[in-house]
Amino acid sequence: MKEKILENKCALVTGSSKGIGAEMARGLAREGAHVVVNYKNDRDGADATCKSILDQGGQAVSIQGDVSSAAGAKNLIAKVCDQLGRVDILVNNAARTRFGPPLEATDEDFDDVINTNNRGTFFASIESAKRMMEQGNGSIINVTTCSVKLQIEWHAVYTMSKGGVESLTEALAVELAPNVRVNAIAPGPTKVARSLTYNPNVEETWAPKIPLGRMCLPEDYVGPLIFLASDQSAFLTGEILHVDGGWSLRGNAPPMSDLDLSEEKARG
Repeated sequence: MKEKILENKCALVTGSSKGIGAEMARGLAREGAHVVVNYKNDRDGADATCKSILDQGGQAVSIQGDVSSAAGAKNLIAKVCDQLGRVDILVNNAARTRFGPPLEATDEDFDDVINTNNRGTFFASIESAKRMMEQGNGSIINVTTCSVKLQIEWHAVYTMSKGGVESLTEALAVELAPNVRVNAIAPGPTKVARSLTYNPNVEETWAPKIPLGRMCLPEDYVGPLIFLASDQSAFLTGEILHVDGGWSLRGNAPPMSDLDLSEEKARG
């Protein structure tokens, strides 16, 4: 039997009840990690993700936690360590978007995005790093976005927040070395349930704009994630890995005004 490269590792994926986070959780579990599926409100989704892992013989547990405050992030890491005893891998996937014209952005929009994407990533990383440094090693993987490199309309607050995540990735890579490695994955346009609510024809809209000829799928991020989480990347830290089918080399995007964003501000 092929050895699983994350055997006996404990991994936390924030915001993993659905979409990219759920697929990342399943991928880590397939390689032997005991995975914490974190959710804010979507308990049913988190439980479904856990069940899909358990049905394949993996190990998973769902833990509620809201990383949009420092206290919430600290509490989540404490609950993970109480249940599993340690944290070896942290994937900062939880994020808010609030797409819309920047001239219409409100304080609520700004705080919602910044609190989750920046405050959550920072404090979850710091609290995890404390445990990792005591253990002698650990890997933190942040999820950013290729729009930091490209700039897409109606993404101003979101892009600003993810630019901060990329800067934080590099800063913590230096600050936490040599015991804790910090890297990031920057996804491209991804076909998930939420993107279909924006545009039911999202695949047909995006595929011609991506050199490899299709939208990204959540499973496209699993291989890079396993690489960054494992000793296969033991001498890699501070890297931003763009996983986008070459889209960020071309850089054009459909107009945001064509999308249905009616649910964007209503998401919990």
